[in-house]
Amino acid sequence: MIFYNTLHRKKEEFIPLKKGKVTLYTCGPTVYDFAHIGNLRAFLFEDILRRYLEFEGLEVVHVMNITDIDDKTIRKSQEENRPLIDFTDEYTKAFFEDLKTLNMIPAHHYPRATEFISQMIKTIKILESNGYTYTADDGSVFFKIAQFPEYG
Repeated sequence: MIFYNTLHRKKEEFIPLKKGKVTLYTCGPTVYDFAHIGNLRAFLFEDILRRYLEFEGLEVVHVMNITDIDDKTIRKSQEENRPLIDFTDEYTKAFFEDLKTLNMIPAHHYPRATEFISQMIKTIKILESNGYTYTADDGSVFFKIAQFPEYG
């Protein structure tokens, strides 16, 4: 299987890091509204990719995060005067219904961002102390993937 590698800016053969196994981590929805066709297009691609990898005999473990806390979720839950968890649960449930309607294979795990905030902060501090990050003008911290070849 050939993919376009955006890091190297060329097409490359896909070779799993572990023979016969693929870990597939994909960005799931930010649950502040119902999914639209553009959102679902991305999830459909991931579903097709996973089906193909499994068809080729690879064992796939698929993890899709649920972004249930960010500027959009906080702002919209406050506008509606609803607790964040209640607000995001509504859209998370709707997302899972959309996946069923489209006959997509569920991921094996759906970690929510709110479940891992303390771990994210610790990880960011470790990455920063090892020179694996850079900071944008707005204060956002980003990962320098070229500094860590074992990543992904």
